[in-house]
Amino acid sequence: MSKASQQNTATDANGVSVIHTQAHTSGLQQVPQLVPVSPGGGGKAVPPSKQGKKNSFVDRNSDEYRQRRERNNMAVKKSRLKSKQKAQDTLQRVTQLKEENERLEAKIKLLTKELSVLKDLFLEHAHNLADNVQPVGTETTTTNPENSGQ
Repeated sequence: MSKASQQNTATDANGVSVIHTQAHTSGLQQVPQLVPVSPGGGGKAVPPSKQGKKNSFVDRNSDEYRQRRERNNMAVKKSRLKSKQKAQDTLQRVTQLKEENERLEAKIKLLTKELSVLKDLFLEHAHNLADNVQPVGTETTTTNPENSGQ
């Protein structure tokens, strides 16, 4: 730090060190710097909703407490119902997919059998055609032995 500046360190309520630096000769504005108190430098930040609740005691007989508990209970019920509905929807979808899979498997079997029958018919027809067709260049002439002497 320069000789012209002065440094003050304080710890706030959240356990964070705040370093204030002030320049003597320049007219610069003070800018606080946040530095973690722990030597490791890493710590979880406390969300604003949790900061003031650590040491505060809540009267369990107060209207505010009852209202918060009621809202929380409603939220829990809603969350559980939503979770249950999602599980039921998933189970229903699984059942539908299984049924569709079974239908498709049956269709595959039927089409495989049909393909086999058609293939056999085609091969039989092709074999019959091959037997009836004579190769080119091997034509035989039929001669009648009775007509050969005239």
